[in-house]
Amino acid sequence: MRVVIAEDNVLLASGLELLLGSQGFEVVAIAADAPGFLTAVETHRPDVTIVDVRLPPAFRDEGIRAAVQARRDHPGLPVLVLSQYVEQEYAGRLLSDTRGGIGYLLKDRVSRIAEFTDALRRVAAGGTAMDPEVITQLLAVRGDPVDALTPREREVLALMAEGHNNATIAQRLVITENAVHKHIGNVFHKLGLSAGDSGHRRVRAVLAYLRRHGGASAQAG
Repeated sequence: MRVVIAEDNVLLASGLELLLGSQGFEVVAIAADAPGFLTAVETHRPDVTIVDVRLPPAFRDEGIRAAVQARRDHPGLPVLVLSQYVEQEYAGRLLSDTRGGIGYLLKDRVSRIAEFTDALRRVAAGGTAMDPEVITQLLAVRGDPVDALTPREREVLALMAEGHNNATIAQRLVITENAVHKHIGNVFHKLGLSAGDSGHRRVRAVLAYLRRHGGASAQAG
């Protein structure tokens, strides 16, 4: 599996290259800035990309803007954002793409290599890998129907957004699959989404919700 990395921290980039190489990935290019990343994607057409939010020269949102651009130039390009920050506006744009192949993980919360590589493979396969904290922050700024969710429904929503199926959600929350099914039905009902979707389509529904509210949120800011 061929990977392009956009990361200006040399030590972190080198560490990722070594780690991924030991796990069966091939890092075909490492870019230190947005233009370099876009060129690498065009040249190598990777199976998946890893992108930091903040890149030179301003260290604001260059990386995630480049990821959005790369997805526009190459529809469906798998992108895993790996950063210390949740960049609200462009994260919402990136995650609103319901074609899948999207992930957003926080560096400080990645504690197991197996979980990271599993998330990367899931994104490369067209799935979704979301840090619950990212989902929490994105939904919080949109503030509205989510406020109507119970704490348990919020937990289920976060795990759904990470791409987990009913069985895994049940195991993590120590409840029955039937209870998970009921919670999911309540979540979709309260968010005004169809309860008929299953599997990855459920995650797409969550992302569609983010897209539907992202524009109003951005304008308000």
